Amino acid sequence: GWTCRDDCQYECMWLTVRRYLQRGHRVPQFHGKWPFSRFLFFQEPASAFASFLNGLASFVMLLRYRAAVPPACPMYPTCVAFAWVSLNAWFWSTVFHTRDTALTERPIPPPTSPPFFPRTLGLQRPALISIFRAFLLLFLACHISYLSLVRFDYGYNMAANAALGLLNVAWWLRWCLRNRPRLPHVWKCAAVVLLLQALALLELLDFPPLLWVLDAHALWHFGTVPLNVLFYSFLVDDSLYLLKANSDLAKAD
Repeated sequence: GWTCRDDCQYECMWLTVRRYLQRGHRVPQFHGKWPFSRFLFFQEPASAFASFLNGLASFVMLLRYRAAVPPACPMYPTCVAFAWVSLNAWFWSTVFHTRDTALTERPIPPPTSPPFFPRTLGLQRPALISIFRAFLLLFLACHISYLSLVRFDYGYNMAANAALGLLNVAWWLRWCLRNRPRLPHVWKCAAVVLLLQALALLELLDFPPLLWVLDAHALWHFGTVPLNVLFYSFLVDDSLYLLKANSDLAKAD
């Protein structure tokens, strides 16, 4: 899919990089991105491969979740829906890092708030959950409409991600701390939340790609692969706990 114009831009980019280095200057960025050495048709091979691994981990853990947790669990539909949304996000991340074009950059996943607010707000509060769901869907619609129809603003998108990321951390950690005495498995959730934020710091410690392939963004994606496994392990434990709690409550009634 590389056109003559694309290939010319790629070769000119490396000619510019060589001249910068020969004269002792720092490696430049092009359109806000570091120069990467392509592999076959992959524009950013390390980030594309890491995104693929994250998608594969999500798919494998979705199969394990469905095998371990009966559909009767109250969080089963939410967890399965979250898994499919994650798979979609990692698919488009892989596509974007394979070829960065005007078309492939549009499906970049928008920022998301805590996906399990039914769990953290309490499953016995359907009205409150419905209000939060409506608010999040409205925000999501406005966010996508602005980026698609008004202006594709990277700065705004990053700021929105950062703000909701901090909200995500505070929300989950508060819930984990409150439920730690009766839910021993919440340490997995807390660990994932904290490690995700630590990995996100790699975006601030940006540096030219090692061997022109491995940059901070790729390392961030590689780091999230095992966190996918740990988070789905938490979902399995928590879903089975809820199933048992509902069963005990039904017996008591």
